[in-house]
Amino acid sequence: MNIYKFFSKNVLFGSLSIFIAIMMMGFLSTNVLKSQNSPQPVNLGTSGNFVVLAKTGISTTGTTSITGDIGVSPSAATAITGFGLILDPSNTFSTSSLVNGQIYAADYSTPAPIKMTTAIADMETAYTDAAGRTTPDFVELYNGILTGRTLAPGLYKWSSGVVAASGGFTIAGSATDIWIFQIEQNLELGNGATVTLSGGAQPSNIFWQVAGQAILGSTAGMKGIILCKTQIVMNTGAELKGKALAQTAVTLDANAITNPVLTHIGGEVIPQKFALFQNFPNPFNPSTVISYSIEKAGQVSLKIYNMLGKELATLVNSRQEVGVYNVTLNANTISNRFLSGVYFYRLESGTFVATKKLIYLK
Repeated sequence: MNIYKFFSKNVLFGSLSIFIAIMMMGFLSTNVLKSQNSPQPVNLGTSGNFVVLAKTGISTTGTTSITGDIGVSPSAATAITGFGLILDPSNTFSTSSLVNGQIYAADYSTPAPIKMTTAIADMETAYTDAAGRTTPDFVELYNGILTGRTLAPGLYKWSSGVVAASGGFTIAGSATDIWIFQIEQNLELGNGATVTLSGGAQPSNIFWQVAGQAILGSTAGMKGIILCKTQIVMNTGAELKGKALAQTAVTLDANAITNPVLTHIGGEVIPQKFALFQNFPNPFNPSTVISYSIEKAGQVSLKIYNMLGKELATLVNSRQEVGVYNVTLNANTISNRFLSGVYFYRLESGTFVATKKLIYLK
């Protein structure tokens, strides 16, 4: 065989194969979005104890149904309208037939003011964290039009708004994957649009950082934690499996909001059982957050002890439902008994008992 013809034929065949491969890759990339990264989750701190949290007000019309705690601060309870609040005899929270949880405001009795101030500060810190993440995996993807798209785990950034029409879109990944969406303008989910989760993706691992408004159209179905710089508006019949955390107001109209089961605290995966997690930060001054998960509803006790086993403070002593909880320990509120050194915190619930060490540096 002529050597020249042999090599010419094989080089031509090889080039053709490479060309076809490149074309196939281009075709696949338009249909399957892939990322090599899954970012660290956003730490919500104590704002994660709320399913709806706002600074200026929470209002509802129609028959709204909320599972989880809600609250406002620095606004007073009068900024929570349409819920028919019933003040608890302790004056520390209210209840409502529309809320399967407790309702807090800045003007309720202690410890509500401190609880709410801390939660709002943690919400703002979480927003700053999400907005400050660098090296996004996807920038200006699809020009912010997500209808019909499938989104892999990763960090997304848009300088524009993000919209989805009635077809909605899909978020695909495993139960431990993370999505962070940085949106510099509005997030708008059209009437009837649904965010579909596949592959085990969890609402608690999806973070929407929205600099403008977050607007959910009528009967829309949203998933994830909305960290909004301004207002969150849910139109008639819209549903949210996640959290609505707004730095102005949350406006509702016959909506259903369900607190998601958390799968992460910081970078740590939460087992679906009784568990006590390491406080963060540690060492700390003056405050730190202690997180734990409850597998079975019942009486829960969380206490602080010194090295000699003397009880210094009771942070929790009440019945709690199944879920994940974040409790803030502020050394400044425990008088002069809390000096620099090593301490222990102990969680008890039924037969479950766990103890961990914390360090206070004054």
